[in-house]
Amino acid sequence: MPQIGWLEILAVVLIAILVLGPKEFPIALKKIGSYLGKLKNTFSNFQKEISSVTNEIDVEEKVVKDEKIKKTDKLDD
Repeated sequence: MPQIGWLEILAVVLIAILVLGPKEFPIALKKIGSYLGKLKNTFSNFQKEISSVTNEIDVEEKVVKDEKIKKTDKLDD
């Protein structure tokens, strides 16, 4: 994975200021920050959903195993 240094970040910022202009640059940064926040929130919600589904599957598997153990214990008696 390529690493980005401070010089590259500075170059991108300077080019963005030249392209957008000094008045539009802060507005663009706010929009980018907003989009990144929404993206982070979406990934967080997705991760929570996946975690809850896997927990439900684990609980269901445990219940099935416990039922099988109870059935075999009843058959042994």
